[in-house]
Amino acid sequence: MIAVVDYGMGNLRSVQKALEHVGAIPEVTRDHERIRAATAVILPGVGAFPKAMQAIREHRLDEVLRERVNTGVPVLGICLGMQLLFERSTELGGADGLGLLPGQVRELDAPGLKVPQIGWNAVTWERDSDLTSGLSNPAAFYHVHSFAPVAENGIVLGTADYGTRFVSAVAGDGVYGVQFHPEKSGPDGLRLLRNFIALAE
Repeated sequence: MIAVVDYGMGNLRSVQKALEHVGAIPEVTRDHERIRAATAVILPGVGAFPKAMQAIREHRLDEVLRERVNTGVPVLGICLGMQLLFERSTELGGADGLGLLPGQVRELDAPGLKVPQIGWNAVTWERDSDLTSGLSNPAAFYHVHSFAPVAENGIVLGTADYGTRFVSAVAGDGVYGVQFHPEKSGPDGLRLLRNFIALAE
């Protein structure tokens, strides 16, 4: 079972449907015991970082997410969910994140371009990872975002360009994040989700 964490912000149904499409058994939940029972955890998210962290803390989901990472269960953050994995964001005056990955989330540096970036963008893989196995390099994914993490090179998995280069995918020790929406990115997005599920098996 793959737990899709429900803290009130995210494309839960589209993530659930994409996981079902690739043969997973997803469960949308905020129940701690169900999250503990999962073989992998997905943290989706759409909206503002501070509001999302407030909701996560209110449901004490920060505690259970850290616990799952510490026990070696793979965790994947999608879009805002990826940003929440980091230590801090500057959005709306700033807020602390989950601190599962080192780095800070900042506004896109996209001079002369519309922010948020909405649409397809080519992601270049900076190193090999089981998460990106079988994907072309670069591969196009669907992005909707105004912020992106400034991360240490050791965890950067994929980058894209929008005015300047930004981090679009990360991989730490059992903690993964993608700035794009794999559930809206066609066959490549489904392949990435299938790869993530394989990490839990």
